[in-house]
Amino acid sequence: MFNFECLHLLENFHLSIVEVKRLDLEADASVSERFIWLRIDKDSGAICQLTFRSMDAASEIQERYFEQGFLKFNATIGTYIEKFNSAQHPLEVLDISGLSEESRTAITGYLLTMGQTA
Repeated sequence: MFNFECLHLLENFHLSIVEVKRLDLEADASVSERFIWLRIDKDSGAICQLTFRSMDAASEIQERYFEQGFLKFNATIGTYIEKFNSAQHPLEVLDISGLSEESRTAITGYLLTMGQTA
């Protein structure tokens, strides 16, 4: 059983950006602990938590600002722009059911290593 629910999934051939809601925390956990964004390098399997700063959501366009970069997306496509090297990653917005079993297992393992499980 997985210890999270996938809320947003954006991918390209090399990269996944995923928002998850943790299900393994106490009821009094903060919003920043419960909802997290992860950057998954598909080539290496490395997972990095994106440090959420703020968001903006217009009628069709969503924007998320992280310490590491900026994500802008609509219902079908998105772009992640890295802060430190300005690399741009075009992404496809996928149905959350499209998160692979391999990614689910890797995310579960990553969350367990965070030391915040209930």
